[in-house]
Amino acid sequence: MMSLSVASPPSLTFAPPRNLSKSLFHGVRIAHVCPASSLRTSHSSSSSLVVRMAKKEEELKEIRAKTTDEINEEILNLKGELLMLRLQASVRNEFKSSEFGRMRKRVARMMTVKRERELEEGINKRLSRKLDKKWMKSVVPRPPPSLLKLQEEAEEEAKKSSA
Repeated sequence: MMSLSVASPPSLTFAPPRNLSKSLFHGVRIAHVCPASSLRTSHSSSSSLVVRMAKKEEELKEIRAKTTDEINEEILNLKGELLMLRLQASVRNEFKSSEFGRMRKRVARMMTVKRERELEEGINKRLSRKLDKKWMKSVVPRPPPSLLKLQEEAEEEAKKSSA
């Protein structure tokens, strides 16, 4: 005759966490690992941050001074410039890669100001999307300003060489 005995698993007990807040997140506290005083090693780094913020505020004031039509035109121009940058990257021409981020941020700022104006007028999100689609369908494709400039320079060179 066979007998079968089943051993019960050992019971586990966990010690209650010490000195933690009531939060369920028990991750790494960055303040203990890297104190804020060590992040700022010099006064110049914090002052450059202030200058950068001031430039952004100036740019926002400049954007807010424009009409909605002017903002739409500039958005189209910047998106065309982004396309040109992508083409240059694919052909492996020399270009500043920082221009991608700068242009994308400028487009985002313009679209934010545009949306702020829509909110002031009481246009809800759904209607805003419909208006954007309608506007995009009405836009006539055109080359970006940098491509037009390159074409003009090429024409001038051709005139100089033929004359």
